Amino acid sequence: MKKILYSFLLLSSATLFAQKNTATKFAVANDIVGTVDMFNNNNYKGSVQSSKAYKSATELPQNLKKFDYLADNGLVEYKLKSNQVVIDRMPVNELNAQFGLPADTPVLIDGYEFTNTKTLVYGDIINNAQVITSNGKKMVSVTTSRK
Repeated sequence: MKKILYSFLLLSSATLFAQKNTATKFAVANDIVGTVDMFNNNNYKGSVQSSKAYKSATELPQNLKKFDYLADNGLVEYKLKSNQVVIDRMPVNELNAQFGLPADTPVLIDGYEFTNTKTLVYGDIINNAQVITSNGKKMVSVTTSRK
């Protein structure tokens, strides 16, 4: 009985990690994914030239359509000032490499599945990363918020 209960708890926790965090509001700058919280942080406020918020995936302009899966809670496009400090970025497949998973394995960021593992993300959004099992597959799950 204990084994069954333990298995259920383990499966439930993995499922919880894979759920979308609808509180996360994603942002895109220079075709790189970040979060609104990251750009509102004092470190990057001075780097923003302008921003445009979109309320849903249907409002996205053509250049942002490839990010429509992130627009559940809207999406903000930032234009950065030129001659600013370069913000660390990485393709999500580097996360797979860090955890010994195949490069083409989808990555979850706050429960949103990044199937194109060449998508660039700002390193500052990665607060915690771990390998989980979701739908029988091992994948990296990233959380962006600090608790």
